[in-house]
Amino acid sequence: MRLLALTAEEELAVGELAELLGESQPNVSRHAAPLRQAGLIVVRKHGTRTLLRASDDASVDVVVADALASGHALCEAEGSLARIAEVVRTRDMAGREFFARPGESPVHRLPTELATYLRVLRPLMGHGSFASFAIDAGTGDGGLLDVLAPVFERVVAIDRSAQQIARARERVELRGYDNVTFVLGELDEADVVQAAGKGADAVFAIRLLHHAPRPAAVMGKLADLCRVGGAVVVVDYAAHDDESMRDQADLWLGFEPAELTRFARAAGLHKAEVTTIPEGMGGRGPDGHLSWQFMAAWKLESKDGTKTSQRVTSNGGKAKHHG
Repeated sequence: MRLLALTAEEELAVGELAELLGESQPNVSRHAAPLRQAGLIVVRKHGTRTLLRASDDASVDVVVADALASGHALCEAEGSLARIAEVVRTRDMAGREFFARPGESPVHRLPTELATYLRVLRPLMGHGSFASFAIDAGTGDGGLLDVLAPVFERVVAIDRSAQQIARARERVELRGYDNVTFVLGELDEADVVQAAGKGADAVFAIRLLHHAPRPAAVMGKLADLCRVGGAVVVVDYAAHDDESMRDQADLWLGFEPAELTRFARAAGLHKAEVTTIPEGMGGRGPDGHLSWQFMAAWKLESKDGTKTSQRVTSNGGKAKHHG
C-alpha cells in the first residue's frame, strides 16, 4: 500500500523507492511485481533504471481506492510522503551544477542546430498574431534567440542560471537584437510570471524537459506562460539508451511521443502533435547523434474554462504521434 501510494504521487525509480521505504531494491521490485500484474502500476525501463508510477485508473476500483488512501496515511505518518520533494530536489542538483559551469561553444557563431529551430516554426505559420510575443523557456546560451529575435516583435528569455543568462546576453548584444528581455528565475516565479503578462503567443522549450526533475510539471508551467489561443512548442530527444548523456546532466533519456502528449493533456493543452526532426538537423554537439523530435500543442482555453475563438489547424508536416 505504501509503494502504491508513493507511485501515485510521483513516478519514481526503484532506487528512489527503496530509499523512501527503507527497503532493499530487490524487495521493492518483489512488491512491485504483483501490483504490475494487477495493472495497478506501470513499470518502464529508462536506460539502466526502472521507473514505477501508479496507473491512471488505479483508483477507479473502490477497494484499490481504499488501499491508496490507507497507504497515503501510512506514508504521511512515517514521513516518506514528505521526502518525495527531497528526492526531486536531489535529481535537480546535477543539472544546476552542470549549467553553472562556463560554456564552451562560442556565442558569436550561429547554432549548428539552426535548421531544427527554423523547422519548429512551421506549425505557427499562417497565424499572423504569432509574430508578436514569444517566450524562450530555458534559453541557455541563447541559441534559439537567433531565430526568435528576428521573427517576433518581442521575446522574453528565461533561465535559472545566471551564467547561462550572461552568455545569452552576450549573444544578443553581439547581434544587436533590441527586442529581447532576460529574466533570471524559475518558470513559476513572480518575475517570470510578471514578464509573461497575459501570456505569450508561443512558448518554446528547447531541450529542457530531459533536464527537469518533473517534466510533466514543467509542461504545466509552460502552458501557464502561454495565452489562450497560443502554442507551446517543445523540442527534445526521442527515447534512447545512451547512458553517457547523463554526463550532460540529462535526467531522462528522451521521451516517447505518447509521454509528451500525456504531459500536454495534463497541462490542459490540445491538438498535441509530435513530429520527428530529420536526421542530421541536430547539430554537432554531444547530442547530435540522438534522434530529435518536437511537439506543438495549443492552449484553447484558460483555467477558468474561457475558450479561444481561433480555429487552430496543424501544418507541421508528417507526425509520428497525435494526442
